[in-house]
Amino acid sequence: MRLYPLDISVYLIRKMLMRNRILFRLQFPKRRYSKVIKSNGTWKSVVGLEVHAQINSNSKLFSGASTKFSSPVNNNVSLFDCSTPGTLPVLNKRCVEAGVLTALALNCQVNPVSYFDRKHYFYADLPTGYQITQQRAPLAMDGKLEFQVFTPGIHKSPYKMQVKIKQLQLEQDSGKSLHDTERSLVDLNRAGVPLMELVFEPDLTDGEEAAALIKELIIILQRIKTCSCKMEEGALRVDANVSIHKEGEPLGTRTEIKNIGSVRGVAGAIQSEIERQINLKNSGGTVLNETRAWDAATKTTVGMRDKEVQQDYRYMPEPNLPPLHIAMGPIERGCVNADKLRETIPELPEATRERLKGEGIGLTSEQAIILVNDFSLLNIFEEAVTKRKIDCKLLANFLINDFNTVLNRNNLEAGDICCDPDYYGEIVELLQSGQINRNTAKLLLEEIVSGNQSRPTQIVEEKGLAQITDDDKLRKLCKETLKENEKAVKSFKSGKSKAFKALLGSVAAKSKNQADMAKCSDILKDLLNKI
Repeated sequence: MRLYPLDISVYLIRKMLMRNRILFRLQFPKRRYSKVIKSNGTWKSVVGLEVHAQINSNSKLFSGASTKFSSPVNNNVSLFDCSTPGTLPVLNKRCVEAGVLTALALNCQVNPVSYFDRKHYFYADLPTGYQITQQRAPLAMDGKLEFQVFTPGIHKSPYKMQVKIKQLQLEQDSGKSLHDTERSLVDLNRAGVPLMELVFEPDLTDGEEAAALIKELIIILQRIKTCSCKMEEGALRVDANVSIHKEGEPLGTRTEIKNIGSVRGVAGAIQSEIERQINLKNSGGTVLNETRAWDAATKTTVGMRDKEVQQDYRYMPEPNLPPLHIAMGPIERGCVNADKLRETIPELPEATRERLKGEGIGLTSEQAIILVNDFSLLNIFEEAVTKRKIDCKLLANFLINDFNTVLNRNNLEAGDICCDPDYYGEIVELLQSGQINRNTAKLLLEEIVSGNQSRPTQIVEEKGLAQITDDDKLRKLCKETLKENEKAVKSFKSGKSKAFKALLGSVAAKSKNQADMAKCSDILKDLLNKI
């Protein structure tokens, strides 16, 4: 189906709005700010999130049209999606199941009866002139989510946070408008795509906490398979509300940052907006109640439009959809059964972290958080430890540090490597037994990443990578190194401790990184003391 230019009157209105930098956006009722924990100097920041998650479903919320992301423009459009007169919505049961399952996983109270409403606003990619959502009685309310906050290089140690969830509701997405200098075009492929809107209470204080919350939410949604969370495809979109105030003073004016498209973007956008508001207040300026966008290129938030005038959406009950009944407890009749769905919830990330830190595995909090945040890495770890009796902490460190370094160097993800997870366990077993050293372990990783399908033990034998542990051979290597580096020996004897590291590096290079460096260190010290 081709894209057609909008009616000329709509086009002229659009041009006027663009000229005045006014864009129609969804607005939400003002919400009460709550817990404040951290401060930035004399200022305290308060952050709340609203998340739109696209439900994993082959068809749309109220029609049978496909939800495939890569389809040609206006290809996934039913008669209902383009608002053909006489068409009626038919609720997708799969979407209700996904919404209830998500609500249960997030410890929400599922409402036995919920209602659909019409939210009216004029926009070209909304053919009906209204969005079907849940305003009066959403699917679920009053949830809570516990998560760990830890960003390597920013936090010294992890800490736990809990955020309250105000509500979870089902709603349909709008289409997409494309604009150039002469015309506006509309793609309705996304019109009617099923969404879950999750409204979190503003219990956060900075961008890193917000990013950690989104990471946790992504892991949960992917484990229960209700959302792909592919932010690059728009399957998960984040809006952030940010304000600052001084302790003991009323809460400040908030700004909203719309449609943040990555986890690190969430952290960057919020931190940038907090800093902008602090600088503005310190210079005597006023924070405006406005909607802003995150510019990833300049790493700043950019003004879109002000929100001083509350838009009237004229909410009204959706007359073509009956109340949505959920079966639970003694109530047997309903669209889906909440109790049966609860039984299908798999182990959630917080429970996985506690298991990894418990007896039998004994990982640190940092190791558990990093592994749980990377599902592919976690799968490798769990499969490897079930097949071999190896040091779990050593395996975790090997995967987190060495394996991730190799992946980053080759611009790959853990899931891109097609090999038996036991390969990594075998490398760590060789390392643990002293048959290879750390440098050789890294070389074996490079071999696996490059496509070598041989077992690690076989590669070691074929390439002669076994660690040199014989004391006589190591002593000979160390003596030769001292003779070849007389200048470094003199520097060490004069009190320069860095010279010792240089000598140790020379031994490693001379042995092609196969020497037992712990033994070499002791031997070098002994030889240097005798000089």
